[in-house]
Amino acid sequence: MAEFFDKTDRRTNYCGEFRTSDIGKKVCVMGWTARVRDLGSLIFIDLRDRTGIVQLAFDENTKKDIFDKAFKTRTEYVVVAKGEVRMRSSINKQIPTGDVEIFVDEYKIISAAQTTPFEINDGISVKDELSLKYRYLDLRRPSLTQNILMRHEIAKAAREYYYNNGFVEIETPMMIKSTPEGARDYLVPSRIHKGSFYALPQSPQIYKQLLMVAGFDRYIQLARCFRDEDLRADRQPEFTQIDLEMSFVDQNDIMTMNEGFIAYVFKKVLGKDISLPLPRLTYNDAMNRYGSDKPDTRFGMEICDVSDLVKNCGFGVFSGAVQSGGSVR
Repeated sequence: MAEFFDKTDRRTNYCGEFRTSDIGKKVCVMGWTARVRDLGSLIFIDLRDRTGIVQLAFDENTKKDIFDKAFKTRTEYVVVAKGEVRMRSSINKQIPTGDVEIFVDEYKIISAAQTTPFEINDGISVKDELSLKYRYLDLRRPSLTQNILMRHEIAKAAREYYYNNGFVEIETPMMIKSTPEGARDYLVPSRIHKGSFYALPQSPQIYKQLLMVAGFDRYIQLARCFRDEDLRADRQPEFTQIDLEMSFVDQNDIMTMNEGFIAYVFKKVLGKDISLPLPRLTYNDAMNRYGSDKPDTRFGMEICDVSDLVKNCGFGVFSGAVQSGGSVR
């Protein structure tokens, strides 16, 4: 059933790009079939790629061999479709391309697909073991695709912002000498030096200090970090962090630079404006109000000092604490 992908097949657009301004254009699209609707003399196929979905249309004016291929198409088939963009008779306001469709006059099935172990959409409940086993299918779901694309946009925005502010991106080695930090190191045995090991970096701490001494006064890196520690909600064995270092600055310079980065990312990636400067808390304020040096300030129930109310209440646990110089909160 599969056909050869030849050099005449050249994609002109991604599926999620089409709008009413494209009506009348001859186009070629490639992707995965997300849904097939057979209405007898009409067949509609939702074609998906990483940008979104566009509807392919086949009707009584379609060549018989093309119509037969569409009839045989099932979900997750990889196909190439060529045709003309036209207005849809039934508008779908739920998707950006919902005003148009492609009337197909050339169609190839590049790769047929077996029935997938779970449905490829966001409204499903799948066990983690199954979704991770078939991660390549799970990542086709629109929400996960958008997560990957957003991460790309954030990385792009980070580089743009820091480049524009005079930072130099420098890669630091992955295999290093072990240095004492907060967690255990992951070790890599050396083939050349028998009995010796490299450590994977928990962060590029030593290297960025060397770079400052060397005169690279503004350094930036999207650094891969490896930490052998017990898992927590905000920790995993490997992760990426935006690592930077600045020379000839004070505390306010660093906070102002990174506030600007937060505002830039929100505007560039989400289209949201953030007013600056951001609220700032001293360590003491944070601990007194939230009991944490990294508080979630969205949580409204702050810690309240009630020492004055209970110092003469007669309950020894409270009054005794206040009298001894402590507090009741």
